[in-house]
Amino acid sequence: MDSQQHSTTKEPEIELFVKAGLDGENIGNCPFCQRLFMVLWLKGVKFNVTTVDMTRKPEELKDLAPGTNPPFLLFNKELKTDFIKIEEFLEQTLCPPTYPHLSPKYKESFDVGSDIFAKFSAYIKNPRKEANINFEKALLREFQRLDVYLNTPLPEEIDQDSVEDITISKRKFLDGDHLTLADCNLLPKLHIIKIAAKKYRDFEIPEDMTGVWRYLNNAYACDEFNHTCPADEEIEHTYASVARKMT
Repeated sequence: MDSQQHSTTKEPEIELFVKAGLDGENIGNCPFCQRLFMVLWLKGVKFNVTTVDMTRKPEELKDLAPGTNPPFLLFNKELKTDFIKIEEFLEQTLCPPTYPHLSPKYKESFDVGSDIFAKFSAYIKNPRKEANINFEKALLREFQRLDVYLNTPLPEEIDQDSVEDITISKRKFLDGDHLTLADCNLLPKLHIIKIAAKKYRDFEIPEDMTGVWRYLNNAYACDEFNHTCPADEEIEHTYASVARKMT
């Protein structure tokens, strides 16, 4: 009896609130919502996901989190609203031995993609045809940086005693072969860029960026990423008003 009581008290009660899509029910386009969804899934903890229709917030949510947009979290009935603080809280609270650590080993894994979304936003919002090439170049430079990082072997991939020189990394993700917080941050943004930039600027990530493509293909093969992505239409709809027609 005691052990049963122990296990029920141990498992926290978690409810994640994310932005709803166009139908008011499915997952909407919000990289921060997807980021926390991935973190909880990777932690292997039980949790519920509630989609919030932003066009008509239900009354109980107005009471629960007045003036707050998703993502937010109820952890053992306690409301948490800032997604960065939520992520830090989950990493500290859901920790080994019961739950895995998700912090990356290398600071560079977090830093390498930090400007990519800002460059994409500038690119997609730009309405001037003559400026387009420079915005595209700036975005491609960030992709190049990411590609170089993903193709450069991490210290643990280099075996000092081996005759073979590993020149190209074989790792699956930013920080190694396991998804980390760095991936939860970057992958939702890369997915948005891939869909929106193709639709509104006919931009595709160059095929010769083998590191980026290896990374994306490995990520799409993971349920934690693939099943938390919004539908393409959600992303296209979000950027329909943002992507200015070029003149």
